[in-house]
Amino acid sequence: MPKWMRPLGAAAGLALIATAAAAQDGPSFNCARAESSAEELVCSDPALAALDRRVAERYAAALTATAGFADAASAERSLRATQHGWIKGRDDCWKAEDPRECVETAYLMREGELVALYMLEDPVGVATWQCDGNPANELVTYFYETELPSARFERGDTIDAAYQTRTASGARYECSFGRWIWMKGNEATVDWPPDEGMSCRIAEPG
Repeated sequence: MPKWMRPLGAAAGLALIATAAAAQDGPSFNCARAESSAEELVCSDPALAALDRRVAERYAAALTATAGFADAASAERSLRATQHGWIKGRDDCWKAEDPRECVETAYLMREGELVALYMLEDPVGVATWQCDGNPANELVTYFYETELPSARFERGDTIDAAYQTRTASGARYECSFGRWIWMKGNEATVDWPPDEGMSCRIAEPG
């Protein structure tokens, strides 16, 4: 069974593995100018600081990737805007029951999103799905082995990023606007509003 179809087990949760060298380094920003409790938490936690540096590197790589887009200026503006929105969401983690877990999850989800949307790595798996028995009703999925497994969804003119969530069987990926895919073998159930509960199968090679 491909890795991207395996359930997300407890061992593949959100725990970070930081090397001794990484533990001695701070985050990508100046801790003397930390502007939120989330940034202060990152500054006090070597594992979160290492994750912050990693996401900063992903963001820089995504900015570089926008130069190759048809409308590079618009793509860069959109990326910068979503990054500012993400920072605001991370900073709202002070409201969470477990702020550290919230901050960690925010970073892992952002890393997966950047990798998937800007294709910063080679995918570990690609699948084309035909839904509801209609060859024209096609969904293409690319899977990435980020720390929190992520995916890229392409349907028509829409591209979205997803992350894997825990499920008892198969593999389930959730993205934005209520979209998700739950895969078991060569079959999947897909919600892609306004289309809900679609029954999909991996397309046979032509």
